[in-house]
Amino acid sequence: MAADASGSGEKRRPSWGNVDDQHWSRTRREMNEEALEYYRERSKAPGVAEGGGLRNVYCMECDGVIPVEYDRAEPADRGAKRTCPHCGVELDASIQRMFNWVEIDRAPPSDVRALLPLALGALAVLAALAAAVVWLVAR
Repeated sequence: MAADASGSGEKRRPSWGNVDDQHWSRTRREMNEEALEYYRERSKAPGVAEGGGLRNVYCMECDGVIPVEYDRAEPADRGAKRTCPHCGVELDASIQRMFNWVEIDRAPPSDVRALLPLALGALAVLAALAAAVVWLVAR
């Protein structure tokens, strides 16, 4: 409880604005306990106390907070390997774990192998149609 601003020393409840106990935010206070516990644990990750940077990435190994460094490095340092300052694991420059998603900056593999059976089937059907046309014309 906060002390009364009037100086009377009385304890008063913090102001939630025009929110009574029937407001959806208050009626659901016991819900999502699992998510709240996750965030409590995340607040204990390495680097959280230091605050990170304006934007952060997270180590895939120790969940530590690492400031984002997109293209801020000097040209000579851009090819250098980065390591986690907390656990020392090498960071993959093409994968960055953000707050609630992972950004993967890699060219996708070719789809030729997946499309090959479809293309061969289409060629077989086309060849069968061509053979049927030739057979009909030659009669």
